[in-house]
This record gives sequence, C-alpha cells and structure tokens, in this order.
Amino acid sequence: PTMDFLMSGLAACGACLFTNPLEVVKTRMQLQGELQAPGSYQRHYRNVFHAFITIGKVDGLAALQKGLAPALLYQFLMNGIRLGTYGLAEAKGYLHTTEGTHSPIRSAAAGALAGVLGAYLGSPIYMVKTHLQAQAASEIAVGHQYKHQGMFQALTEIGQKHGLVGLWRGAVGGLPRVIAGSSTQLCTFSSTKDLITQWENINLPLNNCTIIMAGVAKNISLVGQNLISTRPLQPSPQPLRGLMYRGVLDALLQTARTEGIFGMYKGIGASYFRLGPHTILSLFFWDQLRFLYYTYTK
Repeated sequence: PTMDFLMSGLAACGACLFTNPLEVVKTRMQLQGELQAPGSYQRHYRNVFHAFITIGKVDGLAALQKGLAPALLYQFLMNGIRLGTYGLAEAKGYLHTTEGTHSPIRSAAAGALAGVLGAYLGSPIYMVKTHLQAQAASEIAVGHQYKHQGMFQALTEIGQKHGLVGLWRGAVGGLPRVIAGSSTQLCTFSSTKDLITQWENINLPLNNCTIIMAGVAKNISLVGQNLISTRPLQPSPQPLRGLMYRGVLDALLQTARTEGIFGMYKGIGASYFRLGPHTILSLFFWDQLRFLYYTYTK
C-alpha cells in the first residue's frame, strides 16, 4: 500500500512539472474581471498565448512556474491519495462483479470517493497555490493580491488569522469538480483498459489509448466547473464584507449575473490545454511505475 501511494504521488508530480505554467495562466484568466461587467475592466490576458507572453514579459519567465512548490505538494497529496486508494481498490478486486467482470458503476464510485478524500485533505495547499499563482506585478495584477513569501509562511499566516476553518476555505466548493472529474477519468481509464486488455498482443500505443480516452472524458465533465474551484478561495476586496461568496451556488449566480454566461467559462482554454497533458502524463507515469514495480518485485 505504501508503494501504491508513493508511485501515485510521484506520477502526478512528474506531470505537474510540465503543466504548472498552464495552471498559472488559467488561474489569472479566471480571476480577471471578477464580478465586473464585460467591457468595464482592462483585459491584461486576452487568451492563453497572450497570457504566456504577457506574464513572461512583465513578471519574467520564472513567474510561469509560480506556486510550483505547493502545486507539487498538492499533486503528491491529492493524487497520491486518489490514485493510491483507487489502485488498492482495483488490486483487491472491489471494482469487479462477483462474476469477475469490470463494473463501471463501482469504478466511478471508487474514483469519486478517492478524489473527494484526496482533494479535501489537500485543500489548504491548493488555496495557497492559487494565492501564489495570482501574485503579479501591479500592471497585470488580477484578483486579490496576497503578499505571501512562500508556502509555509502563507499556511502559517492563514492559520494564525483564520484558524483551521480558514485553511479549508473553499474546500467544499471544489468537491463537485473533483467528483465529476475523478469518477469520469478513472472509470473511463479502467473500462477502456479492461476492454483493450482482452485483445491479444497489446502494445504501448494501444495502452496509451486508454489514457487519452480518460483525458478526453475528464475534460468534458469539467466544463464550467473550474472557475468555481478558484474564485471562492479569494476574499472580498472590501474587508468589511468578509468573503466575496457565501458558497458555490452564490458564486455561480453572482458570476452569471455580473459577467454573463460566458463569464462562467473564463480560462477554459488554459484549462483544456492543461487538463489534457496533465491527465495523459499522470496516468501514463502512474501506469508505467506500477507496471515496473509489480514486474520486478514478483
């Protein structure tokens, strides 16, 4: 079990190294023009490619890897728990029926539960990651600007000011996204792999089809949900008002009312560009690490 969790966490960290710049872009685009009518604010980031150029030019190329430390830790915790728990359920045979066939319903339920467990426990790290990735030079700053000096300083400061409740701010708001994404991704991954492994002479390209199918399914399931996993982590710019949103539903309603329906999909381009490679890389690394480990330990 320890190796299952370790391999899962390492696989997610490997993917994160390549996709964190897209996470930075996605976060800033989602916070741009928050609760402001279209056309009433300056658009620092017009699209994914313009955002990359702008951040690199103003903040420097290193800024594209902002929040990398908490991003890696979050991936290690979240996906270590998520993929590790799911892998154990799979190894114990819980995802199969009494007849020995793969059960998509059990697979989806296990994926959802494993995702919720990992995401909730890692929520404080995700919040700090979001804060650090939003930090920018004043001329291209969006959203609330924190003055965190690093991950541990941020966690300490938030804990001292707001207690444990403050560390888990916005945690519940991100769970519907995790439930949809994790259950869809892992169920598709296992179902497709189960189908392909019934064929003879399976090779690497065929095995990669399972990973690509899982990535596509996860992307479709997360349309419109990524924005709400970022915004409730931000406080109101007016201190006396406390939190900007009272919950997930309030965040959805306020966004749609002030920014329009398309405001719900801010950063969707960066989100797709990130989710595809991240899903493919993390599942590929996870599958290969497990294959190597179980091959050479038997």
